[in-house]
Amino acid sequence: MKSKVLIVDDTYTSRETLEVLLEPHGYTLLTAENGLQALKLAKETKPDLILLDVMMPGMDGFEVCRHIRATPEIAQIPIIIITALDDNSLRLEGIEAGADDFITKPFNRHELSARVRTIARLNRFRLLLEQRESLQAMAERLISAQERERAHISGMLHDELGQLLTVELMDIRDIQSIPGLSEELFNRLENLHTQTKEIAEKIRNMAHELRPVLLNTLELKPALQAHCSKFSNNSHLPIYTDIDDAVNELNDVQKVIIYRTLQEALNNIIKHANATQAWVELSCEEERILLTVQDNGKGFPEGTLTDGIGITSIRERLSMVGGILKFCNGKNGGAIVEAILPVKISELQSKKEEK
Repeated sequence: MKSKVLIVDDTYTSRETLEVLLEPHGYTLLTAENGLQALKLAKETKPDLILLDVMMPGMDGFEVCRHIRATPEIAQIPIIIITALDDNSLRLEGIEAGADDFITKPFNRHELSARVRTIARLNRFRLLLEQRESLQAMAERLISAQERERAHISGMLHDELGQLLTVELMDIRDIQSIPGLSEELFNRLENLHTQTKEIAEKIRNMAHELRPVLLNTLELKPALQAHCSKFSNNSHLPIYTDIDDAVNELNDVQKVIIYRTLQEALNNIIKHANATQAWVELSCEEERILLTVQDNGKGFPEGTLTDGIGITSIRERLSMVGGILKFCNGKNGGAIVEAILPVKISELQSKKEEK
């Protein structure tokens, strides 16, 4: 596969010179005449190397470099800065901006070819990109397998244990109907029936929590709204929701992660927050999905932000697909939990249009 090189220079003759020098080496060459074009092309084409001029109107090369390093999907692309300025302070600025190498104009064609060839051969960015995609695909398969196992356990709890306990409840009632049964024994059986019924109810709730049945029948937005409504009715905690329609286009793994995160965040509010209200917002930004769950309770005590098996599990699931989990206390009290999932909103919109 040919290595792609993006040439960024506002001067036509400089771009043409670089093209003439590099074309015989078999590279796929792309050109941009300003910083905004360069950022757009870098995101669209994911080049293996960027040759970046410094002195450009508007956004100079250093600013372009900083933007690239701050954008996760293209942050690892190697950048060689080409400049007519031979100044150590400017080189330091370039290093701080994230440049990998420098070539000073007028450059030596052999030096330029050698440096480009070396970086292209190493192909660091392409390798990292492929590894990341492979790891993400593996993580998604792992999460899918976990969900299948949870569904299996849910079925066993609901169908097998649930049915056995139902039979036990019926047997207790049959024994209570035996003529001549003493009042003491009847009352003991009644207590046993009550306890067994409570166990059956807890097992039923566990089975439902293990398997998000709502996701099997509804899109993500209505499933989250239904869960919040049911949770609010059961806990008597008012929950206000604001959910973007675009989240319905997420893939199955992403939907499960969002749903599980919301479940755990709401459960923690009831267990620890002593709150009287909660807010759930799921928004789509340019390169990510942001789930925010906030309450007006007592907030996070210092040193307890990462405790708990549930939170640890959610954090691990998010990290598997490049996401992160954040905690903080609100300025006016209460706690805030944020789950950030890297998702290209343009891809979600394309899926919606295809439907």
